[in-house]
Amino acid sequence: MLKNNSWILYAALLVLFWGVWGAFSSLPTTLYGYPDEMVYIIWAFTMLIPCFFALRGVKFDRRPIAAFYGLIVGIAGAGGQLLLFQALSVGPAYLIFPIISLSPAITVLMAMAFLRERLRLLAIVGLIAALASLVLFNISQGSDDVSTGPWLILAILICVAWGVQAYFMKKAASVGVNDGTTFGYMTLSGLLLIPVAIIMMGGIPLDFPWQAPALTAGTQVLNAIGALFLVMALSRGKASIVAPTTNALAPVLTIILSLILYQTLPTVYAVIGIVLALVGSTLMVYSDEKKSEGLRPVGKVPTEDNADRR
Repeated sequence: MLKNNSWILYAALLVLFWGVWGAFSSLPTTLYGYPDEMVYIIWAFTMLIPCFFALRGVKFDRRPIAAFYGLIVGIAGAGGQLLLFQALSVGPAYLIFPIISLSPAITVLMAMAFLRERLRLLAIVGLIAALASLVLFNISQGSDDVSTGPWLILAILICVAWGVQAYFMKKAASVGVNDGTTFGYMTLSGLLLIPVAIIMMGGIPLDFPWQAPALTAGTQVLNAIGALFLVMALSRGKASIVAPTTNALAPVLTIILSLILYQTLPTVYAVIGIVLALVGSTLMVYSDEKKSEGLRPVGKVPTEDNADRR
């Protein structure tokens, strides 16, 4: 595999871990009524596991620029998660998630504007298909009873935060910040926001069986490992391709696993979304492959003199 396309491996691992996590992530809440804020707290601690491996044998980048980008990445990701809990408490999920799912569009626009990333026509078509699939995955037949709370503003803020997060992951890599350092700051940011989650709950609940936090930890560690692979994929590939591709393919795996495990048939919207996600991601990856092939240096044909020197 060409070095320029090494991002594909990490993107595939990201889709695997986030796809499996998506299929099981709601179990602690549906089975035990476990608060979302406790899910966040346990997720923040599970980030320490992949962080340990990410920093092994890697020198932690102590430059101010590394801390600046790292903390933006971490706070945008963790802060967006906490805002999501608040948005869902005052607004309809079937309208909130389609808005949030457009976060890769923010990443793409920022990457093209500030990193000068350019997409071929095939990649642009694939991008549009991938973004459309993300919206379709999150469309459901919800109630027409829409809350009058500030859920729309919160949803837009989350969308921007997660789009900005992916952009700055790529930006950090472009100035030489290693993956372990970026993920280390992400872990630190998640831990620093734990008190906010506790305040949102009004204290730590102690009346849940041990299965609730255990199941939460088991599912959220998949989320945490997937986040590390996102950092690794973005540091090696174009943000304008990695972000929409991974965000489109992970729900496909989640839907397939849900179909197998829970015997739930996907909606018409989900089926169309699966097709668009597969087509869109394929076009973007194919376009990136073709571009890399076009940049591959042509080897010189050895002359007789050169052959004798070997």
